[in-house]
Amino acid sequence: MKRTVGAIFFEGFELLDIFGPLEMFGVLPEQFEVVSVGERIGPVASAQRTSALIEHTFADAPRIDVMLLPGGIGTRREASNTAMLDFLRARAKQAEIVASVCTGAGVLAAAGLLDGKRATTNKSAWSWPVSQGPKATWVPQARWVEDGNVFTAGGVAAGIDMALAVIARLLGDEVAMRVADGTEYDWHRDAAWDPFAAKFGLV
Repeated sequence: MKRTVGAIFFEGFELLDIFGPLEMFGVLPEQFEVVSVGERIGPVASAQRTSALIEHTFADAPRIDVMLLPGGIGTRREASNTAMLDFLRARAKQAEIVASVCTGAGVLAAAGLLDGKRATTNKSAWSWPVSQGPKATWVPQARWVEDGNVFTAGGVAAGIDMALAVIARLLGDEVAMRVADGTEYDWHRDAAWDPFAAKFGLV
């Protein structure tokens, strides 16, 4: 079965948060189709000012099997964006996997999608995402956290490790390792591997 990966974009998203994981899924075009989704069609600027092109709006997006939300400075605004939160809630009910990278967890939390879940986020920006999810159990020392069908990754590059973990869950470890080797990426397969929690005083 070919799955659709819905990359959710907004003004001020973090480049590597989304394009790192999308590289991993994109290596497997027979298994995954990647689509870009946002509030409006057209270019949207990242936190680094490089733009991405949104192909589908919240209203006309196709069915999403793997929903992927990046972090970035724009998350602070999106956490109170009703259109974004309503879209995430509606599509999370249909998605096989709901995933966030970095401070994207704060937006998932604001939508109530982390209530009762274990989750993690960027260690250097810990306090803001955590403040959005008082009903979540936040795990300070984790590269990524998997709770049911919800995956949350730590800061920026951790999203690549999480994406490989999602691929492993859906298609098996051997396929995920092939993707890592093919992209010459040193996959941290231990979800608890996290030197950054100590560096930022969380443990």
